Amino acid sequence: MFGAGGQGAKGTLPLIQRAAGAACFHLKPGFEGAVGIRLVNGRQMRQINRLHRGVDRPTDVLSFHMMDYDRGKPGFDPELEAEMPGGVIMMGDILISVEQAAKQAEAYGHSFKRACAYLTVHRMLPLMGFDLEAEEDKTLMRSHEEAVLAYLGLDRHKMHEG
Repeated sequence: MFGAGGQGAKGTLPLIQRAAGAACFHLKPGFEGAVGIRLVNGRQMRQINRLHRGVDRPTDVLSFHMMDYDRGKPGFDPELEAEMPGGVIMMGDILISVEQAAKQAEAYGHSFKRACAYLTVHRMLPLMGFDLEAEEDKTLMRSHEEAVLAYLGLDRHKMHEG
């Protein structure tokens, strides 16, 4: 269950939702999770980045986890933590900068949709316990990202837009 909204999202939200779902399916956390995903403008992203990270500049994507994981495995009992109807666990939130996604799409020769899907997958992994700063996790994350994007038909080599 993945909710997405925000600016510049026309036609992009279904792919973002599929990308979040595919990342979860790939890592098989053993429960049904929910993630809030929002597309924001550069000014909003800069404010949020400054407030939460102390960095006064826009960034492409941020995530805020609500549960503890260790490389895709929950560090909690899903049956005890489920707070949403149907036993769904709120995993966290992802914010994607529309401007930064558009710049990355142009720089890499991808579509805006593909850039948003990549950023979604890229930030689903930290929500599930991967550390963006740890070299070992960076390697694992890249492998997971490539597998999920290939599953979606969005790998870098084919550039097929699903």
